[in-house]
Amino acid sequence: MDAKAFVAQTINDNPVVLFMKGTAQFPQCGFSGRAIQLLKSCGVTQVATVNVLEDDEVRQAVKDFASWPTVPQLYVKGEFIGGSDIMGEMYDSGELKKLFADAGIVGADS
Repeated sequence: MDAKAFVAQTINDNPVVLFMKGTAQFPQCGFSGRAIQLLKSCGVTQVATVNVLEDDEVRQAVKDFASWPTVPQLYVKGEFIGGSDIMGEMYDSGELKKLFADAGIVGADS
């Protein structure tokens, strides 16, 4: 499977996907660490993470897939949401938690 097909399949197979530098347990950059913390703060417990540092082709395919130049990148139910900056803005406004509740990822009272 080529890198673009891997990215597409990962997004299609998982309700919440974070393409990041490092892992959820050991983020390799501050932006990826912030993204993980925002997900946890929203009550998201099931997130598929892909460490783009392990494969340069996957790292480039992720950027090409969404036409977004940076990592991390969050997908919810197949939809590209954005990076940690957008996640932070959405969190501050309450939109991020609502997005997960509306998608059935977390309970509305989480």
